[in-house]
Amino acid sequence: MSGPACSDRARERGDALAGSGSPGSRWFLVEIDGPWGHSAFLNAARVIDPDLGLRIVRRIEGAGMRTLAIRRPARRLSEARMRWAIVDCEVGSESILWGEVDAYEALLDVPLDGSTGEPSPDPIVAVCTHGRHDRCCAVRGRKVLPALREHHESVTWECSHLGGDRFAGTMIVFPQGLYYGNVDDADVATIVDRHRAGFLDPRFLRGRSSLSAQVQVAQHHARAALREERIDTLNPLSTAQDGSTWTVELDHDGARIVVTLEQGVSEPITTTCAAVRAGAVRTFELIEMTMP
Repeated sequence: MSGPACSDRARERGDALAGSGSPGSRWFLVEIDGPWGHSAFLNAARVIDPDLGLRIVRRIEGAGMRTLAIRRPARRLSEARMRWAIVDCEVGSESILWGEVDAYEALLDVPLDGSTGEPSPDPIVAVCTHGRHDRCCAVRGRKVLPALREHHESVTWECSHLGGDRFAGTMIVFPQGLYYGNVDDADVATIVDRHRAGFLDPRFLRGRSSLSAQVQVAQHHARAALREERIDTLNPLSTAQDGSTWTVELDHDGARIVVTLEQGVSEPITTTCAAVRAGAVRTFELIEMTMP
């Protein structure tokens, strides 16, 4: 890579991971093998026609879902059928449904309401390796794959752009939609082991995709204070805004925790390798936290 990479600059600055998980309550994952261009759905002409890719994306996004291309780290272009998955990340309704099609055109007929597909109890671990979107994703993301393939090969996928390029290597663990960043410095196999046991790793957690940025940050501070690493707790009860001040109420095993945050903006920074201009990003500062 020529010049400082966005992920190098973010680590030098100490950019906060918490609150950087982009929104996505329901997802539609599509297996697209082969090389991806800047857009995995629109610029993968060797695999899928761009016009068809656009129709698929418009249909899925029109249903309020996020699209994500996935592929196995070991390519298998010779196989005729492609897998798809519908993922619900909402708290209390987490689920993964798998299906297959023999042509991408058939994706236009897959019901998006969760009425079809085979339920799966296993997680999906998707690591962003979308180098045509940002070079850090390819360089740092691919470093993560060997350990995952060794210990969790059946649930490991490469995926297209997740957002948060400066936090590469990035990955998301479904069905909860837990974003992790800087995972090339983590023991990723242990993160997945702990996820299967119902725990997360707050050191590398960016946030949960079905929750707002302010809730993600409030959970981060509550977890730190309580030394709490269970996934299924600290769910939001309410969120209120008064100017630049946010008040987030979280449920901790029946006890109410109130976190007050002050929203601000950072100094201008470059958040991707391709950025030609620096810009400010949203920040949240902990003002107060009350608990029983």
